[in-house]
Amino acid sequence: MSDRAIVWGAVCDERRRLVVDLTRIPMEQWSTPSLCPGWSVHDVLAHLIDSATTTRLGFVRQMLGARFDFDRANEQGVRRRRASDPQQTLAAFAAVTESTDTPPAALPSRLVEAYVHSEDIRRPLGITAAYPPQHVMTALAYIARTGSGIGGGKERVRGLRLRPSDAEQHIGDGPEVHGKAISLLLATSGRPLGVGELTGPGAEVLEARC
Repeated sequence: MSDRAIVWGAVCDERRRLVVDLTRIPMEQWSTPSLCPGWSVHDVLAHLIDSATTTRLGFVRQMLGARFDFDRANEQGVRRRRASDPQQTLAAFAAVTESTDTPPAALPSRLVEAYVHSEDIRRPLGITAAYPPQHVMTALAYIARTGSGIGGGKERVRGLRLRPSDAEQHIGDGPEVHGKAISLLLATSGRPLGVGELTGPGAEVLEARC
């Protein structure tokens, strides 16, 4: 199986799992603030729909419409995909779980998008999930070498060694930061974590950078 098929298989699997989780939440929880500042869990799901249905050409058109402001383009995408009824938004997301459309970005970024935004939604709702460490590590390796100017976290993890507790691979050199691969991915993405999720001599440094 090609790397492309493996990555897209993992992304589609995660989308399907998120649909199952969100079918169980009551209506009032859709307005819960997500880990993305200013966005509810409903907003993040709308963003995931927009990302799953944006082609390379579509991305260029969106950026032109947003006057090359990436944040504005994201906000416009949320408004475009967010239905008044969250169940309609969820149904729209369920309909694109198998999509392999993508904006112009490296393929591992699709894993970052899937796993980080799933946690942006799940954590505030108190939903726990198991993520495949090998695919999370692919996402982590990508974001750890990508600069913040294009949504990466290279600056956050500079001078640190990320050592996951559920995978053999480590990333970087320096004081070690221990934790599950998904926790390391979230921290590298700038998300807040729970107390004790990260340990090791480099943990405080990474947490401060987040």
